[in-house]
Amino acid sequence: MFAVIRTGGKQYKVAKDDVLAVEKLPGEPGATIEFGEVLMLGEGAEVSTGTPYLAGASVSAELVEQRRADKIIVFKKKRRHNYRRKNGHRQYQTVLRITEIRAGT
Repeated sequence: MFAVIRTGGKQYKVAKDDVLAVEKLPGEPGATIEFGEVLMLGEGAEVSTGTPYLAGASVSAELVEQRRADKIIVFKKKRRHNYRRKNGHRQYQTVLRITEIRAGT
């Protein structure tokens, strides 16, 4: 069974025991997080979609760790104007392990 959930302004396709990194969520490692914004549920050829969410459906996840992503370089330049700016950025992330997917009634 899989589900499509929405968190942090993004959509993720998840299944039981998946490990994924999402935008930072509050909580300590070992905490349980519930996602009520389930957009789609599917098992095999059967798929049900919500408008926009499925009523009663939810996904449970265990918070594994809080971390920061790899550094990306932000480089701005305007040619012929001697303008160059170089910045680095590391986004905060939460690592989750999906424990359960519950279908609505």
